[in-house]
This record gives sequence, structure tokens and C-alpha cells, in this order.
Amino acid sequence: MVKPHECLPRLIVAVALTLLSATALAQASADDANKSNNPLNPAPGLNAQDSYVAKLYGSDKHTNDLLLRGTLPVLPSEHMPAPQIFRLTVPVSTRPDPSGGGYTTGLGDVNLFDIFLLKKTEGGVELGVGPLITAPTASKDELGAGKWQAGLAGVAIHPSPGGLLGGLLQWQHSFAGDSDRATVNTLTLQPLWIHNLREGWYLRSTGIWTFDLAGSNYYIPIGFGTGKIWKTSDGTLYNLFAEPQWTLAHDGDGLPKFSVFFGLNVTLGK
Repeated sequence: MVKPHECLPRLIVAVALTLLSATALAQASADDANKSNNPLNPAPGLNAQDSYVAKLYGSDKHTNDLLLRGTLPVLPSEHMPAPQIFRLTVPVSTRPDPSGGGYTTGLGDVNLFDIFLLKKTEGGVELGVGPLITAPTASKDELGAGKWQAGLAGVAIHPSPGGLLGGLLQWQHSFAGDSDRATVNTLTLQPLWIHNLREGWYLRSTGIWTFDLAGSNYYIPIGFGTGKIWKTSDGTLYNLFAEPQWTLAHDGDGLPKFSVFFGLNVTLGK
């Protein structure tokens, strides 16, 4: 019998192949690649991304996170002159079961951030900043922190015909929730490097550096992968990618040693 945590990574591939085989697709340009990969692109989108951690430090177990994401741009208004991008992330997570010796799969903690788009710098760097909140929605204790968390997110991206260079910085701290659970104080930095190739192909590196400021643990991965973008007649972009990631430095057990990040991003057209 195939277990739930083994099915989740395969689901993305199956859905991607079904969509791509059933849709009339055209060649994507470098500009299309930048739009699809830029977190500050003001376009609605739907993403299914999976992070499978094959090896953990100090453990023979593995973990998996299926991230279901939606982005929604909001145009400037009388009350809010800056355009915004809302991004909602709903994780379906798999973790080792501390009591049964197997694995537990279920809903993780849901995250929402609201990025306000700022004016470009003279050097062409796109900037965004805004609040974020994480809700303790996990269906099992081992799948979430058990705490309400709030903080800030900031994004800086420099687009060019050759690709994208920049990063996403997020900080959050717990302020309510289960008093028996540990305080959360985390900082993550995601350096983003995209190098555009021909015919919609590109190279990528997007590993997320995670620092547990409350527990003094951290891990710094570096990734190197590739992706391919297709475009439909209505301007919708399909972005299929895979990126192995290796941890170069860490402090603490139970942290990722080697993982594979892959998924399908859909940027909706007109």
C-alpha cells in the first residue's frame, strides 16, 4: 500500500503532466520566465510545491511538506495608495510519529503575508515589505508550532534579461497559543538566483536559510536546479521545476541534510 507521505510528491508531477498535455502551449520568453519566478510580479497565481527532506542530521527519518500557495494582487486605492500582493501558504506536512514509530501526515500551520510594492530604485531593484501572520492550524502537534506568530517580510529583486537576483527575508515571533509549547522566534532568508536560458528553460538556486533565534539552531542550504516555462494563448504561464538542495552549515539535530524542492507554479494570464 502506498502511504500518504509517499503520494504527495508524486501528485505534483501527475497534475503537471496532465495540465501540460491537455493545453495548447507556446514558447516562453525570458520576460515570461522573470514574471513567473518573480515573487513581486503583480499577477494572480496558484502554486503546488513540495519539499522532500531525504536526510536529517541525527536521524534516519525523512520529512515532507506539500505547499499549496495562492497569490492575489490588489490594485492601489484611495485608502491604500501602494499596490499589494497577498500570499497564502497551506502546508500538508509529513513528520515522524514520536509515539507510533511511523509517520504522521496532515495540515500544518497556515501562513499569510501582505507585501506592499514600493517604487523601484534608480538601479532597477524592485522592493516590497509587509506584515505576515502564521496560525496554529496543524492537525497534530508534530506538524506545527502550536503558536500564533506575527512578523515582517521584505523582498528585493533585480530583474534583467538574464534573470533575477535578490532575496526574501522573513521574521516572525509567537505571541499567543499553547502555553506548553516552546516560544517561536525565527528568521529566514531565501537568496534567489534565476538564470534564463533559451526556449523557456532556466537555472535556479532558492534554498531557504533558517535561523531559530529562540533555540540557537540554524541550517544554511544551497540549491541548484532547473525549470521550464510554457505559455498558453491567454498568457497563462506554467512553470515546472526541480531543485536539489544540500545543507552547507548547521547547528542542531533533526535539521535537513539533503532535500529536493520541486513543483508547479501557475501564473494566471488575462
